[in-house]
Amino acid sequence: MPVVNRIAEFSGDMTRWRQHLHSIPELGQDCHDTAAFVAARLREFGVDEIHEGFAKTGIVALIRGQGDGPTIGLRADMDALPIAEATGLDYASARPGKMHACGHDGHTTMLLGAARYLAETRNFTGRVALIFQPAEETGGGAEVMVDQGVLDRFDITQVYALHNAPGYAPGEFLTTPGPIMAAVDEFRVHIKGVGGHGAMPHATRDPVVAAVAIAQAFQTIVSRNAYALDNLVVSVTQIHAGTTDNVIPDTAFLNGTVRSFDLEVQRMVRNRMREIVQGHAMSFGVEVELDYLQGYPPTINDADSAAFAAEVAREISGPARVSDDSPRRMGAEDFAYMLKARPGAYLFLGQGEGAGLHHPEYNFNDEVAPVGASFFARLVERAQPLAAG
Repeated sequence: MPVVNRIAEFSGDMTRWRQHLHSIPELGQDCHDTAAFVAARLREFGVDEIHEGFAKTGIVALIRGQGDGPTIGLRADMDALPIAEATGLDYASARPGKMHACGHDGHTTMLLGAARYLAETRNFTGRVALIFQPAEETGGGAEVMVDQGVLDRFDITQVYALHNAPGYAPGEFLTTPGPIMAAVDEFRVHIKGVGGHGAMPHATRDPVVAAVAIAQAFQTIVSRNAYALDNLVVSVTQIHAGTTDNVIPDTAFLNGTVRSFDLEVQRMVRNRMREIVQGHAMSFGVEVELDYLQGYPPTINDADSAAFAAEVAREISGPARVSDDSPRRMGAEDFAYMLKARPGAYLFLGQGEGAGLHHPEYNFNDEVAPVGASFFARLVERAQPLAAG
């Protein structure tokens, strides 16, 4: 697999870094040990500046090239998931109930590999800002860092990020101009009725049947309210009610997620949910409260940046292993906040067969870490090249 020769030389170090990070997963903004490890490696590499404490444990490291020029940003997420690991690896999570089930240990390692190479060679103009971000899975660490002025403070003009993709050939790159990942919203429906004996439902106002009806009605939003070519997902993922077989409960609860790409579609879903719960409250004689929580916005690639990133990817993996019109995905990503503030692109990097993301048997493929590091390094060198001669 084509990688930068110098990065290939220290690929064994990258494997050791990644497997160590895998063993110490941390959640949300509390990535203290991960950030300490990252900062220690960056100091070893001789980067020019290390700024810590963004979004609690985030880091921005700067490497100056040769001569004046803009600053390009490269981002890696660091946080793990609240999942009990089931890989049986000798470097498996040492922290019960937490694991790197999404490959952020690999993302951090790839950016560290690029940092080591770029600090050694400095074959570019301007600066590169290495953004190590906590709280991608929950907490919107990217939004926090943007709000804290990271992009403005360091004059970052464009930003890029990678995410591993199980099920695609190792070293395969996938991206697309425009939306690549969806917006994610959450809804919660609280239903209050009047409980009673299961043998006398006429004396109750049953929240269970109301919950079932609302769940079914929500599914008609996609099939009957959205244009068929708009990408939209509405999923009811929880229904909770009752405690035993012969008691109709007083309350019920629904919870779920909405995935969309268009603001008008997102607004339509929210309005239709309100109308549905209001109508069903009257129909079933219950009280219904809807909480609609707007989450990460859609991840939208700048068209020129995506095309440029695909060119760089072809240099690393060859034309046959790069798709620049990959179908967009219904998952969400808080890198969206950085792409709202600056042009840039988000790409997927194939890592081969194996358990999927957020699965207790998932493990990042160390063979692709030098590929991702090489992509980041060449992206900087191509975006901000030294003058010829």
